[in-house]
Amino acid sequence: MIFSGGTGNPYFTTDTDSVLRVVEMEAEVLLKGTRVDGVYTADPEKDPTAVKFDTLTFDEAYSRNLKVMDMTSFTMCKENNMPVIVFDMNREGELSRVLRGEKVGTIIF
Repeated sequence: MIFSGGTGNPYFTTDTDSVLRVVEMEAEVLLKGTRVDGVYTADPEKDPTAVKFDTLTFDEAYSRNLKVMDMTSFTMCKENNMPVIVFDMNREGELSRVLRGEKVGTIIF
């Protein structure tokens, strides 16, 4: 299933809504489409020296203060053992590659 949209409540982002839904549905993973092809040490659109992570733990992302998603959403994923795959939503065919299980983006667990 693919969910999109928001809750219509203040202080809740679309990330929060997505996490709420995948946790309620007992999904296997949360797919987060962004403008870049994964999670980096810094914003790759601003810092050409940024290095991409293939995998990352929630604790590593916390300790490095990486801005993957808002902290409420990120914490909900961690507390519910919900892995997150961050991928480039603008790259043609990328979602299909993720769904086929190909190594795409960054996996956070």
